[in-house]
Amino acid sequence: MKTLYIDCFSGISGDMFIGALLDAGADPTILEKELKKLHFEDEYDLSWKKVVKNGITSTKFDVVLADDHHHEHDHHHEHDHQHEHDHHHEHDHHHEHDHYHEHGHHHEHDHQHELDHQHDHHYGHDHHHRSYSGIVTMIQASDLAPEVKETSLKIFQKIGEAEGHIHGIPLENVHFHEVGAVDSIIDIVGAAILIHQLGIEKIKSSAVPVGTGKVQIAHGTYPVPAPATLEVLKGVPIEQSNVRFELTTPTGAGIVAVLAEEFCTIPSMEVKSIGYGAGTKTFKDHPNVLRVIIGE
Repeated sequence: MKTLYIDCFSGISGDMFIGALLDAGADPTILEKELKKLHFEDEYDLSWKKVVKNGITSTKFDVVLADDHHHEHDHHHEHDHQHEHDHHHEHDHHHEHDHYHEHGHHHEHDHQHELDHQHDHHYGHDHHHRSYSGIVTMIQASDLAPEVKETSLKIFQKIGEAEGHIHGIPLENVHFHEVGAVDSIIDIVGAAILIHQLGIEKIKSSAVPVGTGKVQIAHGTYPVPAPATLEVLKGVPIEQSNVRFELTTPTGAGIVAVLAEEFCTIPSMEVKSIGYGAGTKTFKDHPNVLRVIIGE
């Protein structure tokens, strides 16, 4: 049985999961082609490249929003060095774009589902928000494979229910910031596409480290893990970490909480491929990557 083991020793975010699967042999051209079935490809572009994190070669995956650029097709290299200090001298990370929207990258933007309207002006004004209901309709109306739709909808529901619970509103009334919505749709539907493409039959995961400290989000300063992340991780074994940073994002939490059937150490299997998905930040004491192991 083809098994995927998610080894999230440095936490998990949506982009790290996609990067790790691509690194393990998933086909990025299939990812692009399948995502076009959602018919909103004019809103984003995808990038992926090999980077080195603390000595480990890994794949960095990013979603770049069209609204953030006057010259959409040049965006991969426009801002290579403007914010290097944010990356602790990660000068080779040409596509990270952390200054745009921190796509799934372990901090404040990752409360992408915040319902506060105060930051809308940062994100363009063509389509400020997407509702949970609208995202469900978009997925259901697409030509994606039934298995991809089902997995995507389960993850969105998990995150939407957590947000609704935290904010005290019904699931159908949950709205996602436009930035967060685009990233979340790519990460969540993309995860389902690649799992299906790789023919994964069983998924297991390590315990999930969440980090420590505080994080700044739309509603103020919150403890790590943020309320939505912790809510999503109900029933999932979380792990203490001394890293003063948000290691697991709501999207990453939703992916692992829904996909993993069991939380355990690396299971007995014949290893076929290994992938590393890079996070944005660099830590001194460990490589900030997500490892996936695929085997029989």
